[in-house]
This record gives sequence, structure tokens and C-alpha cells, in this order.
Amino acid sequence: MFWSDTISKRVGVKYPVIQAPMFGVSTIQMVAAAARADCLGSLALGDLSSNESTELIRATKKLTDKPFAVNIFAHYIPEITDALKDQFFKTKNFLEQLAKENNIEVKLPDLSALTINGYHELIDVIIEEECKIVSFTFGNLDDQSIQKLKENEVTLIGTCTSVKEAVILEKSGIDIICVQGTEAGGHRGTFDPDYVPQIGGLSLLSQVYDHTKVPLIYAGGIYNAKTLQAVKELGAQGFQVGNLLLASQESALEPFEKDKLKKINEDEIILMKSFSGRYARGIQNKYTEIVENSDYILPYPYQNKLTNALRKAAKSQQNLDFVGIWAGQSIHKYSELSTEDILRNLILQTMEK
Repeated sequence: MFWSDTISKRVGVKYPVIQAPMFGVSTIQMVAAAARADCLGSLALGDLSSNESTELIRATKKLTDKPFAVNIFAHYIPEITDALKDQFFKTKNFLEQLAKENNIEVKLPDLSALTINGYHELIDVIIEEECKIVSFTFGNLDDQSIQKLKENEVTLIGTCTSVKEAVILEKSGIDIICVQGTEAGGHRGTFDPDYVPQIGGLSLLSQVYDHTKVPLIYAGGIYNAKTLQAVKELGAQGFQVGNLLLASQESALEPFEKDKLKKINEDEIILMKSFSGRYARGIQNKYTEIVENSDYILPYPYQNKLTNALRKAAKSQQNLDFVGIWAGQSIHKYSELSTEDILRNLILQTMEK
């Protein structure tokens, strides 16, 4: 049998194929569509509030009665110091002026107006809503949260971008590790927001396999049967796809953004931190060219919260120069079929190989 059932049995699906969370791109409809394909959908809660998370979980349950994971951000929130306040003020003014010069009318929020949420308040929500699969990124959960979730029979899926991070997750009792390769689109799951591991995804997967004993999911560059089979040979028992679904019917991307995806070349896909303050892989544009190497990048999540209004304003104008489109290195045709059909086609092609 091609598919190992170690992960699929653990999470209650037929195929160990996981729809990537992709906060801001995925939708509850995408989660349900992945479930219809007998795969594991991922509901991206990110750093939403407990009330927002509860609403999304309940809305998803109305669309599917099958298992799905909820994904949260285990990120460190920097303390608000006088230096941060000063940098925020300067960055806000710079970005507002930049927007004005490019015919984008937007008022960015003051620091005092930002709502910064940690993941701790979501732990009780997850338990109360009887979510049995939790994936997380940007770090590791604290011991108390891990224990609390495990006491409620929740399966934990942590994200690593290095062997060191994988070992930390395993020692903490995390059930499954998602190995994120450098090829993957979107944010790096690194524990240190200012660090980008210099190891390629396939080499990383092979080494994590050699250093850990827990089941591994691989994320990064999977877009067809060949790439899926390649990572299976290196030890992956689960396969997370995100880039493959960016233009799907259920994607939150607008038609003009999907159209841009279909025209990109390899030189346009870069690692950047100017939109969010954390390294992420996406499409280069005028904004990144100006801001990426400037002094106007706040630490995550402050940069992310500050630029959110700018990105929304640019999106409303269909202005590709100032929207953030995350994308992985594997360029393909970006199908606009439903997520269900895209995943079923991937599974069928893999089984025919």
C-alpha cells in the first residue's frame, strides 16, 4: 500500500494529505472541501481572539462533520518599550507617505489601537469546542498548554524548520512533526523570527527522520505525484500542500491575485519580512523592493498588524504593487478547480505512479 496509515489513523482521515492552514488565504469552505476529499483540512486561527476562533470553529462544523485540525501561532510577543514606540511611529509615518505617493489613501493604526493576541487564550476554546487536532507554528507550546491539551486527548502537530527544533518538539511530547522546507510558501515556522535556516527542505526532512522517532509530515514544494513520492522516500508519512491550492475555488485570493500567480517566474518568489516582520516566501513587488532592506520593519506581530490596512487598501484597488501574495518555489498551473478536486487528482495521480 502506498499510503502509510500511521498519521491518517491518528487524525481520522483516509489519506495522510493535509491542506495547509495558510492564514488569510484558506477559508472554512476550503477546510470542508479538503475533508470531502478524505484529507485533513486545517482551520487557520492564527492569532485571532477567542471569540473569533469560536465562531470559525462552529462555522466549520456546520460545513463538515469530519475531522479537521485547528492551527494556532505559538509566537513570542515582544515587549512594548520606548524604542519600539519610537520605531513604530517612524514606520507608520513612512508607510503612510509611501502609500500616498502611490495613490493609496489609507490611515494606519496607532500602536495603542492594535490588538495583539497570544495563543494561551485559545487553549480553553480548543478544549471547549472539542477540537481533537491542533497544529501550530512559530515556536513550541508551553508545557502547561501541552499537558492540558493531552489530558483532553488532543493530537498535537508542531512545525520545525531545523533538526534542533524537531528535537525540541519531540522531547516536549508533540505527537507529529511537520517539517517545513525552505521551498514552502508563506511564513517560516522558525522559532526565532530573525533566523532563516540555510538547509534545503529535502535534506532537512532526511535529517529530521534520522534524529526523531515521531511520524513526520512534510510541507514545501509538493505540487504533483512526483514531488509527493520523493518526500515519501525520504521518510514523510504525511504530505501538506498549500501552494497547490492558492487559486482554488475556495481560496480567499481575489481573481487578480490568482491571475498574477499564473504569470510569475522563479525570480519573483523571494523570502521577505517587510510585510509582517517575520520571514515569509512570496511574490516580490514594488513594496518589498522599497521596504525590505529599509529601517522600517517592526518585529512581528507589530509590522503585520500595521501593514494590514495598507494591504487591504491595495487589494481593494487591485494594486499588485502593495499586496502580499505568499507563494512557494514550485511553480505550476495553479488550478482553479475546487480544493476537493485538486486533492483528489493529486491522490489519484500518486496512486497511478
